[in-house]
Amino acid sequence: SIRDYVIQKLERITRHFDRVIAVKVLLSVDKLVQKAEITVHVPGRELFAESSDAGLYAAIDSLADKLDRLVLTHKAKTSEHAHESMKHVPIA
Repeated sequence: SIRDYVIQKLERITRHFDRVIAVKVLLSVDKLVQKAEITVHVPGRELFAESSDAGLYAAIDSLADKLDRLVLTHKAKTSEHAHESMKHVPIA
């Protein structure tokens, strides 16, 4: 089913980032356009991606790729901002 397909595609996210709080997926059809939207709640931020295509499976594939890039970017940003403990900062 489509639900299983979406779950399978979104399992990629947990390989990169395991602190996902909640995921909301919205699949819709507007005339000839299939649209997929996702909101992923992670600590301190919400990641949102959307994709449209003629086929629903193609839209889900594109959405998974976009979300994968978003998660990697978020992970890189959060690891860059990791603060060093004040205990180890030399006093001038």
